[in-house]
Order: sequence, then structure tokens, then C-alpha cells
Amino acid sequence: MDQPLPGKPNYQQAQFLTSASKLHQCPADVGWEVAFAGRSNAGKSSAINCLTGNRKLARTSKTPGRTQLINFFSLSDSQRLVDLPGYGFAKVPIAVKREWTKQLEAYLQQRQCLRGLILLMDVRRPLQQFDQMLLGWAIESSMPAHILLTKADKLKKGPANSALLQVRTQLRDHTELFSVQLFSALKHTGLEPLRAVLDAWLSDASVLEDAQVG
Repeated sequence: MDQPLPGKPNYQQAQFLTSASKLHQCPADVGWEVAFAGRSNAGKSSAINCLTGNRKLARTSKTPGRTQLINFFSLSDSQRLVDLPGYGFAKVPIAVKREWTKQLEAYLQQRQCLRGLILLMDVRRPLQQFDQMLLGWAIESSMPAHILLTKADKLKKGPANSALLQVRTQLRDHTELFSVQLFSALKHTGLEPLRAVLDAWLSDASVLEDAQVG
């Protein structure tokens, strides 16, 4: 049965819903979700807190890898943001990393309500190995991904724009799936383009076709 389209999300209404360590512990696979993914030090939690205007909503830590669960935040009865476990940098046992990867893959491959990925990369170190793996999965699955080049405040305008152009150039063969922007949670820059993408994914059943962000 077709689900009714939800209205435009109100990010200030975001509330913590639940955490899951395995796919079967996730909320019912209905409605619309957008997942935030990235390396453990890419600033996922900070971006979610900036978006929602709630500095305490998603846990932030100076110790990369603190988020070891899939965390769900409700915007409405049918709209959710998801903070996926960070990857690549955390100082945790190999067995734990393997389990994170296993559960991350299960979520990405099996979650039917997933509408798109917000993939966060440090603007100074974009397109690392696991970033490339996630983008490869997105291409295979025809899953749209919007890339946030985070911590843009760490670079001057010229180098930041150069990094943006570099990433866009490397992904130019997949513009129908991928869009890219600069973002700084500290300075609250890049919020409007991010909201535009999320609004499209969370309030329309069709994939985002031509988001113009920059």
C-alpha cells in the first residue's frame, strides 16, 4: 500500500528515538529516512546538531569512534534522521570494526525506507578509501548521496573552493546521483543547501533529480 507523502520536515522538532546495534533492532522499516555517514572525525554529530539547532541531540566527542550504534532521530511519525557509526579512524579492536562494517552494510543494503545518504568528509581529506567504498555502493544501488565537505572554516575561501571543485570533478560521471557542497557546523555555513536536499528526500517519494547546491 502506498504511503502518503509527508510534509516538509521541521528539523527543530527532532527528538532522539532509539539506538540499534543490529538491523533487527531498528525502528519499523516504514516512512522515510536519511542517513548521515562518514569517518569518525568527519563531524556527523556536529552536523546533525547544527541542522536541528540542538547542540545536545547527537553525541559529540573529541574521541573519534565514540558513536558505535545506529542512532535514530524522529522528525515526525514518518520522517527520521539516522546517525550511522563512524568508520576508519576509531581506536577500537579489529573485531569491533568488523562488526560495525557488517551492521553498516546490512543497514545500507536492506533498509527499504532509506531515501538518501549525507556523506560527510573533512574538506582537507576528501574521498578516503571508505568514502570511495560507500560511493561505489551508492552507484550500484542507485542511491543518491549528498556530500558535505565539513570543517570548511579550517580553510581559506580559495583552497576550500578548490577542494570542492576537485571532488565535483572526480564525481562528474555520476552527477545524477551525487551533489557536493561546503559545510561548517562551527560557522553554521551551508545549512540552506543541506536543508534543501533533505526537504526533497524527506517530503517527496521521487529521488532528488537536480539539486543545485554549492
